[in-house]
Amino acid sequence: MIRIAVVNCNTTESMTETAASRARLAVGPDVEIVGITPAWGVASAEGWYDSFISAAAVLQTLETLPDDIDGVVMAGFGEHGREGARELLSIPVVDITEAAAHLAMPLGRRYGVVTTVRRAVGQIEDSLTTAGLIDRCAAIEDTGLGVLELDEDPFATAEAFVEAGQRAIAKGAEVICLGCAGMAGLEEHVRDRLPVPVIDGVAAAAALVETLIRQGLSTSKIDSFATPLAKRRSWSV
Repeated sequence: MIRIAVVNCNTTESMTETAASRARLAVGPDVEIVGITPAWGVASAEGWYDSFISAAAVLQTLETLPDDIDGVVMAGFGEHGREGARELLSIPVVDITEAAAHLAMPLGRRYGVVTTVRRAVGQIEDSLTTAGLIDRCAAIEDTGLGVLELDEDPFATAEAFVEAGQRAIAKGAEVICLGCAGMAGLEEHVRDRLPVPVIDGVAAAAALVETLIRQGLSTSKIDSFATPLAKRRSWSV
């Protein structure tokens, strides 16, 4: 049995379950998906301040990850902490931002991202740049919806996504990526309304982690993601 942790970037339990449920549909029957919610942090990550708090909470959570977890999906689109998690853990760690882009690139020459609020765009740009994936990104468009608004009116969310997706397509996107873990599953409702493939990063990341595990691959620890130096670290004052 393979066990993959889907780690939410915020403290909202319903979003953890949304992401975990979508991940379960993307992996084989012998894979167990374990949803993990940080014990502290932010209810929704929307902006630099939230993102840095979220990263600290997630990294502390990963310090006590159960020993029988074989891989990790970081379910925060554009949020910080990815590189720190790869230093901390010796198992595969895949972020949904890069996973969505990686899966999009074989399907079209350029991809676009549709996210929540406008202030998330810069973070996503930086995350894709750090991952070496920004050159193939045609556009990052926002729906104007807050993370916690996504489930309030599914019809309005789908409408806003389609409109933003059309803007991204007009700018050259040939594939669209869902730009928030809270959007997981939305692709099922908008695929028929957009003339391009629509990719959910949670499903993409779960499938990629599963593949890495089955091939016996994990993060290189020789240099960039070497284990953190031993020293005293304190999470409280």
